[in-house]
Amino acid sequence: MSILNTEAAVRDRYSAAAEQRQNELCCPVDYDRQYLEIIPQEVIDRDYGCGDPSKYVRSGETVLDLGSGGGKICFIAAQVVGAGGSVIGVDMNDEMLGLARHHKSTVAERMGYDNIRFYKGKIQDLQIDRDQLDSYLSEHPIDSESALQQFESFVAKMRTDTPMIADNSVDVVVSNCVLNLVDEREKQTLFAEIFRVLRPGGRAVISDIVSDEPVPAVMKQDGQLWSGCVSGALQEKEFIDAFTQAGFQAAQMPVYQSEPWQVVQGIEFRSVTVIAYKYPDIPCYEHNEAVVYRGPYSSVIDDDGHQFTRGMRTAVCRKTFAKMQCEPYQDDFLAISPANPIAPEDALPYDCTAGKVERSPKATKGGSVQSKPSESECCADGGCC
Repeated sequence: MSILNTEAAVRDRYSAAAEQRQNELCCPVDYDRQYLEIIPQEVIDRDYGCGDPSKYVRSGETVLDLGSGGGKICFIAAQVVGAGGSVIGVDMNDEMLGLARHHKSTVAERMGYDNIRFYKGKIQDLQIDRDQLDSYLSEHPIDSESALQQFESFVAKMRTDTPMIADNSVDVVVSNCVLNLVDEREKQTLFAEIFRVLRPGGRAVISDIVSDEPVPAVMKQDGQLWSGCVSGALQEKEFIDAFTQAGFQAAQMPVYQSEPWQVVQGIEFRSVTVIAYKYPDIPCYEHNEAVVYRGPYSSVIDDDGHQFTRGMRTAVCRKTFAKMQCEPYQDDFLAISPANPIAPEDALPYDCTAGKVERSPKATKGGSVQSKPSESECCADGGCC
């Protein structure tokens, strides 16, 4: 059996969708009308989304939109982050990119500032700027083995020296109904790329289509279903697990469409939004600090394997102590500092995942109690940001 060329199926479908609206490619989404007023109608008409990840963006942030299409989410996010922030859109479809780039100056003029860039690239390979590849190939056509080797060297050098999106450079990665379009053999690489480009303390906010059951192989070979955001969908638990397998923590699903968008062969397909966080990967040291889980559950376990019992002063390392004071944990935990702080140079390595350990009140008696840290404490060395 021949294998479906998912990339070609998606390219052809969305090239046509850039020219004429295809209603079957999108779910109904309520966007904040105030942000739509300055966006050209042509962009709005050619938008194919299933959620609104832009509502989780904040002022001053650097935002990366994967599969930015005609630019609608980028144009919304650009207004939210303001002149002090920036927005990067990445898409592989020439027609969609042309639409976004054509209207970019109009949106910038209406905002009063220009903080948007659009790149041509694959969202599962954010190191390679495909516009640069096109320019190189127009000047250096590959007509021999030697020319091929030079091209491969050029690509390798781009990856190491001038990646399109650098490591740890983005505050928020958003995407709207695009991840499902990536070939299933490249989805693991896709999630790894999202993790790579986010700075420690950053987050991914992804709206996409998921299924309630695994999609059978025969449906995955249907180009119409794949390019229609159906058969490339991950099963709902598989989708959220893909984030934690890539290194993310605190993955959550704040939006879950109650009624299915489509039902195909008895399988329900619906829109969800997942938020997942990238925390600093730093060593664990003992500072006699503790956190208290407020409830409502009797106990919980985080992605690092820490177990927290409701109401108990749980012994944690400095890294976990800081993390539990930052989103999305901060409302569920109290942070209790020791009465006699341990200086960083005196702190010893500490494994707080070895088992549930209660911190003696004698160690923290008289120490300060915080439910949320100040910005400086959160973002200091060893903090959660």
